[in-house]
Amino acid sequence: MNGAVLIALAAAIGNMLQGWDNATIAGSVLYIKREFNLQTQPTMEGLIVAMSLIGATVITTFSGPVSDMLGRRPMLIISSVLYFLSGLVMLWAPNVYVLLLARLLDGFGIGLAVTLVPVYISETAPPEIRGQLNTFPQFTGSLGMFLSYCMVFGLSLTQAPSWRLMLGVLSIPSLAYFFLALFYLPESPRWLVSKGRMKEAKRVLQRLRGREDVSGEMALLMEGLGVGGDVSIEEYIIGPDNELADNQDEKDQIKLYGAEEGLSWIAKPVTGSTLGLASRHGSMANQSMSLIDPVVTLFGSVHEKMPEMGSMRSMLFSNVGSMFNITENQEKTENWDEESQKDEENQMSDGSGAESDDNLRSPLLSRQGTNAETNMGPPTSLSMRQGSNFTQANGGEQASMGIGGGWQLAYRKDEKKEGALKRIYLHEEGGTGSRRGSIISLQGDHAEGEFIHAAALVSQSVLRADSLLGQHSIEEAIETQSETVTKKSTWKALLEPGVKHALIVGVGLQILQQFSGINGVLYYTPQILEQAGVGVLLSNMGIGSDSASLLISAVTTLLMLPTIGVAMKLMDIAGRRWLLLATLPVLLGSLVVLVLGNVINMGEVIHAVISTISVVVYFCTFVMGFGPIPNILCSEIFPTSVRGICIAICALTFWIGDIIVTYSLPVMLTSIGLGGVFAIYAVVCTVAWVFVFLKVPETKGMPLEVITEFFAVGAKKAAATE
Repeated sequence: MNGAVLIALAAAIGNMLQGWDNATIAGSVLYIKREFNLQTQPTMEGLIVAMSLIGATVITTFSGPVSDMLGRRPMLIISSVLYFLSGLVMLWAPNVYVLLLARLLDGFGIGLAVTLVPVYISETAPPEIRGQLNTFPQFTGSLGMFLSYCMVFGLSLTQAPSWRLMLGVLSIPSLAYFFLALFYLPESPRWLVSKGRMKEAKRVLQRLRGREDVSGEMALLMEGLGVGGDVSIEEYIIGPDNELADNQDEKDQIKLYGAEEGLSWIAKPVTGSTLGLASRHGSMANQSMSLIDPVVTLFGSVHEKMPEMGSMRSMLFSNVGSMFNITENQEKTENWDEESQKDEENQMSDGSGAESDDNLRSPLLSRQGTNAETNMGPPTSLSMRQGSNFTQANGGEQASMGIGGGWQLAYRKDEKKEGALKRIYLHEEGGTGSRRGSIISLQGDHAEGEFIHAAALVSQSVLRADSLLGQHSIEEAIETQSETVTKKSTWKALLEPGVKHALIVGVGLQILQQFSGINGVLYYTPQILEQAGVGVLLSNMGIGSDSASLLISAVTTLLMLPTIGVAMKLMDIAGRRWLLLATLPVLLGSLVVLVLGNVINMGEVIHAVISTISVVVYFCTFVMGFGPIPNILCSEIFPTSVRGICIAICALTFWIGDIIVTYSLPVMLTSIGLGGVFAIYAVVCTVAWVFVFLKVPETKGMPLEVITEFFAVGAKKAAATE
């Protein structure tokens, strides 16, 4: 776990350089205008600032597909080199045209970092803390802004401030980023699996998770190559085969297999249930009149059905240990396991000497407690293995098939296709009350067994039965079949309903984020504060208006850091959707106050105070929600096979919107004033809240491959209700 945290922090330095550059150009443009006499040329001024955005837009067009071919790590190395070269050229820049070229190179580096760092972190982070780690880019970006503003403010106090030195300092931290990317950052394990480099992917996963057994996640990454097919949501009662078999006909039972030899478990499908995820999925057909996207409803049902001791609570304790780790009656559990294994061994042959189904592989559930319950009490929970930090009660052996966030990967034979497998993503349904009725109906008067009520996301596996079930480990099965896995073409995959639906969410968020005005305010904060008269606040200290606006900007970015820390804590607890819905109204309120402060004549000092407070609140609120979350979601909701190109599409939208906002802001400030500009941004924030409420699902704590499967299910349901 610590490995993943350090890797994410090192990768996020690319965003620190972006924040450094944003703040530096915001401060140095005041001096660039004077040297090149641009006071009457707002178009050229806007072009100097926007040239890096143009470069980012151009490079983004290629970054996604190229990263899918070459890998994420080489692109981050190239980004650091471009940062370094642009800093050297800006340090020299004899005229405005060379400066424009340097800004273009700088934009290339920014485009690669901003586009690929969230992807890289999402592909390396555990599901339970993926949101927290993916907030690092926002934190490091704001930290870079603060350090840069401090540097620019210090230089502004000199007799002859040098904007070339301000911009050229970028080369120093970019060298550190280069060495980290070259010698420390590993390649993304998901990318390695997509290229068939299984042994390398396993070594990277072991380093990231800090453990040897990564069987479950290796299988998950392999399955991620084939998402978007025929997916169904089912509900199962899962228990030991000897107990369920005593009460049900074999034809009603499904045997689940995993990677290890040992116990066999079976699942009893729940039909006609009014509880759980499957019923919620079915009820979406009756929501055709609702404006809320069925995808949002489906994702919401997952989090509503989490067990009482679910992942939201476990996040508060550094993600250490299992959410359902029950260690009571350990000796009894071990004895039961041994007896069951002996029963299993007695059924290893079908009489003809051929291997039977019972001798294939164990399922992926771990028996965690054996307290018998009466038929009047709730059943003992049979805990599912919970991922990288889970420890079994029977001696500390780590689970092999937990895939994080309370999800578990299992397999069963496909009855309709010979030799084919169905993959099953399992998640325990919460609340003992919901399980009790189903279990009693299955068992009748026998309620001493241990079962769980689990939601099951069922789809076609990329693996074959002979490949998986004929090997002694999941690694062998994956390596055996990795070269024969059929992958969809990029364009065919892009036409999948789930991918198209995810693109609507990703592109919509990026458009609304940019037109909420953040980058326009960011690049021109010193000028906005200067126009608002903030210089009067510090005039008694003998600080000029230029330096005063830079100092206020530095203080503002400093205040942003603790708010980002709050967002980090909440990202995997409250969730992405909740943070957006909670922070957008505050963002809107700060813009409305800023508009009123500029429309109503309140006097010079009051005007400056209101403007400063509003800008500070605007920034601090933005970095808690609308700043990091669009990039986080975009890095989560696309399948591995097309993640690069889909991210490129979203990032291209981001940069085009950024160019429009940045390039037009000087003209808008001249024509409609500060109040008019922020009034437009306030309208956009209102539209953004409605869009999030209707269209943006909650993805916290879910493995990336499970997220994409849910988008496939929800998109098809949405199409059916239209």
